[in-house]
Amino acid sequence: MKVAISFSICFALCGSALAEKTNFISGAGTYLYLAAGLGLPLLEKQNDHALRTLDSLVVSAAFAEITSHLTNKQRPDGGRYSFPSEHATAAFSVATMASSFHPDQAIFWYAGAAAIGQSRVQLKRHNWADVIAGAGLGYTTSRWELGTSRGFLISPWIQPSNKSFGLSVQGKF
Repeated sequence: MKVAISFSICFALCGSALAEKTNFISGAGTYLYLAAGLGLPLLEKQNDHALRTLDSLVVSAAFAEITSHLTNKQRPDGGRYSFPSEHATAAFSVATMASSFHPDQAIFWYAGAAAIGQSRVQLKRHNWADVIAGAGLGYTTSRWELGTSRGFLISPWIQPSNKSFGLSVQGKF
């Protein structure tokens, strides 16, 4: 728990202090943030939380990828596939899951996700509508994940009779 709080505070403060360093926040910082959201539950021996977060992240990223290819909206810098922001989708998916498992840390997880979204606008990779749509998609997918008894795609299976265990990957919607 202390590790998660420390990381969340550090990322939120570093995100604010490095506002000019948007390349870090939008690049390596995003990967560190997502890794923390997936890895901290493992350090806390909350493997089910890590699996549920991974499940939500994969599903929300898939929705964002499909939507961006369907809309094919041009980016502010001239690139393609701007809507919705996949960075914001992933960040808010992780923030929502982590905040659900640790409500006392919610402000820090959402501050980190907001810093990632803001960096995408500042780099002119997205406009605010792209980021807000991505944030909404990540949040909604995670709330949907939390409302299910098991994951969308990934769920653990354990069979004590033959001492086997693993992950089940399913595909039903």
